Amino acid sequence: MKLQRHGTIACLALAAVLGLSACGSDNNEPANPSASGSAGATAAVDCASGTINAQGSSAQKNAMDEWIKAYQQKCTDAKINYEPSGSGAGIQAFIAGTADFAGSDSALKEEEQPKADAKCAGGQAINLPMVIGPVAVVYNVSGVDNLQLKPATIAKIFAGKVTKWDDPAIKADNPDAKLPSTAIQAVHRADESGTTDNFTKYLSKTAEADWTFDHAKAWKAPGGVAAPKSDGVASKVKSTEGTISYVEWSYAENAGLSKAKVANGAGEFTELTAEAAGKTIAGAKIEGQGDDLKMSIDYNTKEAGAYPIVLVTYEIVCTKGTPAEKLGLIKGLLGHAASSEGQSELTELGYAPLPDEVRTKVEAAVKNLS
Repeated sequence: MKLQRHGTIACLALAAVLGLSACGSDNNEPANPSASGSAGATAAVDCASGTINAQGSSAQKNAMDEWIKAYQQKCTDAKINYEPSGSGAGIQAFIAGTADFAGSDSALKEEEQPKADAKCAGGQAINLPMVIGPVAVVYNVSGVDNLQLKPATIAKIFAGKVTKWDDPAIKADNPDAKLPSTAIQAVHRADESGTTDNFTKYLSKTAEADWTFDHAKAWKAPGGVAAPKSDGVASKVKSTEGTISYVEWSYAENAGLSKAKVANGAGEFTELTAEAAGKTIAGAKIEGQGDDLKMSIDYNTKEAGAYPIVLVTYEIVCTKGTPAEKLGLIKGLLGHAASSEGQSELTELGYAPLPDEVRTKVEAAVKNLS
């Protein structure tokens, strides 16, 4: 499949850049619980029984659904529920104790950390990167193919400064396109979203003069049209002429949406592929301490062929203090997700696998949970 091929290319590209020893296998055969887990073999799965409830990022829903399905097929006494309520709601549920772990497209904020730590008796809440999800700039404009946009133009559109598709700013980015005078409907997330946080962080880092709203999970700019969750955004763009929005790549692919080429820090208009996203992730740095693996992404990357709008979804968990009846199942599921096999399951879903150098650190952090 197309996405599987792209995921393999991305993994090879990351290996070349980071000097990695190996990439995730594309072998999706059911794992043998007695397997050794060595390179080239299906990894062993630590089965646990019981029930866990998690919620958060809708951007990672397709990944989480795949992991839960694969884990429960091997571990039939496990019951795992994941609600794609949005990153903000997921973090609040984790803090309130109604979610056993949270998925968030941005790491815990400074003001959220003490509240999250308070849930972890004797430990702390940490951010474990698990899903690399490129963010697509999607649009629905009849007769316009291969749209390309600079960061400043994207910022002006979503800030409400550019309101027609034939605006001079868009024409300058697309000199050969026939652009209609249709009004632009800029669609943003209605709920608090890590995708919004990452997208607005990208705008604040790459188009500071035109985007003056900083970044946050909640949409701050005036105007535009709101839609709930990633599914709602994709559906709104697909059904409405003249729209433009931002959504995680897997949702853009599933909905068959047109995706704009985006200019990177070198001014190169780049198509969104797993290989192009992988080049940006290759330059990301881990800035957390110990088992807290939050990452810093260079949205202004000048790497040739790099697609710059990329998010990392974290699983937010307690290092210590998780109830014993929940701990084994959390470690089992997240251990599978962080394995080479678990990461390889993502390539057909519109995600890129974690670089192995990062993946092994996540795997070790999961084993350390207590």
